[in-house]
Amino acid sequence: MKIVVIGGTGLIGSKLVTRLQAKGHDVIAASPASGVNTITGEGLAEALAGAQVVVDVANSPSFEDKAVMEFFQTSGRNLLAAEAAAGTKHHVALSVVGTDRLQDSGYFRAKLAQEKLIKEAKIPYTLVHSTQFFEFMFGIAQSGAQGDKVHLSPAMMQPIFSDDVAEALADLVLGAPVNGLVEIAGPEPIRISNAVEKYLRQIGDRREIVVDDKTKYFGALLDDKTLMPGIGVRVGKTAYSEWVKTATPPPPR
Repeated sequence: MKIVVIGGTGLIGSKLVTRLQAKGHDVIAASPASGVNTITGEGLAEALAGAQVVVDVANSPSFEDKAVMEFFQTSGRNLLAAEAAAGTKHHVALSVVGTDRLQDSGYFRAKLAQEKLIKEAKIPYTLVHSTQFFEFMFGIAQSGAQGDKVHLSPAMMQPIFSDDVAEALADLVLGAPVNGLVEIAGPEPIRISNAVEKYLRQIGDRREIVVDDKTKYFGALLDDKTLMPGIGVRVGKTAYSEWVKTATPPPPR
């Protein structure tokens, strides 16, 4: 098949492209750097010509409320219109477990708006809700950083390794559209505060951890169910407790 991966050079996209190519498919890793821009529409028609499947794993460059809403709505409309014109048979999009429960956050309001566009389009689809990636622990820490302290929620999460996300996506991309939602998560539930502290200590970051159930997660207050997957979730094989033992600092931006 010809498969176009929007955001195909990012963390998840690059791993997905590699897996699909290894299975013998014609895969385009589409991004602004490759001349495909879902905001301006540049290169979309050319990239999607003859594509049976389009996978959207792109993320907004800004988490600011207005900017992120504009990104996901504009990108979503442009992409779905180009797919309709190209006759694409399956739209796969990566989103987040708990999106509908996180509507105090501008980012998650934008993700829900993106999902609404997908559901209302005429293209068969599969929505993949993932829990947070192991590799995003530093980002969570930075969101709660105040001086030499890191404020974190004690709410439960069930994070997943990016390799396991890519593996699950590859299977779903090559399967029939579910016209609904699939959840994926790692095998180990853990408190956000514990997960982030383990990561920070592993990379030599000694900032004090302040645990507070009033600490917001990207603008939203959490309880122990907010970020947890439901029954029937597809579980990855990599345990956070093993991954974190060899975790490294994020690359400099």
